[in-house]
Amino acid sequence: MPHRPSHGQPLVRMLAAIAASIALSAQAQPPAALVRVDPVLVEALVQTVPVIGRLVARQEGQVAARVQGPIHHFDIQVGDRVAAGDVIARIEEDSLEASLAQAKGRLGEARARIATAEAQLALTRQERDRLAALKNTKATSKALYDDAVQNEAIGLARVREAQAAAATAQADVRLAEIDLGHAVITAPYTGVVVQRMSEQGAYVSKGDPVVRLLADTNMEVEADVPFDRLGALGEGVELAVVLDDGERRTARVRAVIPEENRLTRTRAVRFSIDLEGAVTGLADGQTATVHVPLGKPRDVVSVHKDGINRRGDSAFVYVVEDGAARRRAVSLGQALGSRIEVLSGLAPGERVVVRGNERLRPDDKVRVDGREANSS
Repeated sequence: MPHRPSHGQPLVRMLAAIAASIALSAQAQPPAALVRVDPVLVEALVQTVPVIGRLVARQEGQVAARVQGPIHHFDIQVGDRVAAGDVIARIEEDSLEASLAQAKGRLGEARARIATAEAQLALTRQERDRLAALKNTKATSKALYDDAVQNEAIGLARVREAQAAAATAQADVRLAEIDLGHAVITAPYTGVVVQRMSEQGAYVSKGDPVVRLLADTNMEVEADVPFDRLGALGEGVELAVVLDDGERRTARVRAVIPEENRLTRTRAVRFSIDLEGAVTGLADGQTATVHVPLGKPRDVVSVHKDGINRRGDSAFVYVVEDGAARRRAVSLGQALGSRIEVLSGLAPGERVVVRGNERLRPDDKVRVDGREANSS
């Protein structure tokens, strides 16, 4: 029996060809690129100018003797760290102890005079009372009674005089006790001894310096700021300070000193700063660069610097839209740390590719890995 060609075979072959074409097309389509994105932000921009300042100790000065006498011995050396109340040096106490004993002796004498005066006053009062009972009889006279009243007043005055003398003697005892206590010279605050200004055996008078102490853990920044830059430095304004080892800290305006240097047209400004955990040891006079604001902050649109692609003088970014990387030309302003000001081309909230953008082409499909880049 003769073979008849099937009309369905051409259709089957055509469908197979279409399926093969679709498969080849699917194989040729590259997979979506894995990228990381970062949002376009609006943040405050403050233009600044660097001013060279220095660290200054808020407490620094001479520790002086408060009583006179020879120094018995020192308890510290230059470079030693002391806490408030630690002993620095001791003055010989023999003469001070003798002065205290002498003052106590005078106090005892004064108290004895009070007792004597009070006993005499008691006798004069008894005599006055006796004459008062007889003053209306012929056994006494008015003159004798008047004398008794006068003697009582004199006796009372002597008691009060003795009491005043005792109060003075008591004060002398207290002063002698204070002087004896001051024979031990202590640190008024925590710091480092940077200079010894006397030696063991040397005689010191009241007010003579013994050591120079510097509180290196209680420092602030001082900078001489041009007068035309002071407008933005109100009390409490925060700004950046960079130490001489490159460490960056935040400081706050504490005070603008109302005294101007006529030669440099600058005024000293003091900045409070937290220096806890500083990488290197701090020193009085150490350089610190203060970034003084030029005016009030303004809001700017910014993008992370890793999202910027450059071709010659032009710049562009890839914005993720509907699962694809859309190329967007941008106009850029000044750098803001790890970010760059965007003058045009982007809107706040748009997501810009910052990792994997070097291999992208316009409209490539992308997958966001779910972790947005750190914008700091």
